[in-house]
Amino acid sequence: MDLDAVADELYGLSPSDFTSAREVRAKAARSEGDRDLAGRIHRLRRPTLSAWASNLLVRDQPEETRRLLGLGGALRQATEELDGDQLRELSAQQRKVTSALARQAADLARQAGQSISEEAQREVQETLQAVLADPDAGREWAEGRLAKPLSAPVGFPALSSPPARVSSAGRPASRRKGTTASSAAESATEASARTADLEAARARRRAQQERLEQARQQAAGADRELTEREEGLTAAQDEQRRVEELARHAEERVTELTRALEEAEGDRNRARDAVQEALDRAGGAERSVKEARRHARDAAAQVRRLEGQLRRKGR
Repeated sequence: MDLDAVADELYGLSPSDFTSAREVRAKAARSEGDRDLAGRIHRLRRPTLSAWASNLLVRDQPEETRRLLGLGGALRQATEELDGDQLRELSAQQRKVTSALARQAADLARQAGQSISEEAQREVQETLQAVLADPDAGREWAEGRLAKPLSAPVGFPALSSPPARVSSAGRPASRRKGTTASSAAESATEASARTADLEAARARRRAQQERLEQARQQAAGADRELTEREEGLTAAQDEQRRVEELARHAEERVTELTRALEEAEGDRNRARDAVQEALDRAGGAERSVKEARRHARDAAAQVRRLEGQLRRKGR
């Protein structure tokens, strides 16, 4: 048994079956003497419905998974290179792709016997958008073991309104007429403004990434605290079960001893009755012996009297 195999199994189950199956695996690891693995299994979090649906999508559609990861790489590259035309085209593509995949995830969930709400479907789409914007999120999603939905960084250009399309001359397409110096200067100014906008978006993205990292650290701390508390609860529950088992054995022993005591008391009462009967019989026998002795003395006295009379007559 290893953690990856157990995690793959658990995150493929319906959320309603997750916790009971997790505890079975953790108990099996403890029975095998691997308390560290048991603790790591116990720390696996039950997935939300949207996270579970996202995992279903990864497991059922590996080709679509690869395509989405590739699209994310292209979007990030276009953002880094400030390629407005490419970014506009890919932005439109990502909205169609993530929307379609979110619907497909909802269909897979229904086929698995669990419908998800529109809000959960939106969380699936947000997870897919996070995959496009963040390579770390993409790797996490591709494992198919999400416990909660992912959030895309704020300020990622491809996930907001697409930039205006720029002509090869560096001017907006709506202003291609006229080639005066004034128009060229205006186009250059607009191009500079768009560059500034992209730089500002990148700055916002960095700030958001920093906030996200802080939030992740806080969440990790909270998860560690939760894990410690859950491990404490598990230890307390194990101790409770052990003490309850001792109490059960003690109760069984008390029952056995009580039954033995009752039997011993019955034997004692019967023995007392037997002793009393023996005493009564002995008393009766003693009285009989006394009566017999009296009769024997009387008979002996009668014999002596008769013998005395005979001797006197013989003289």
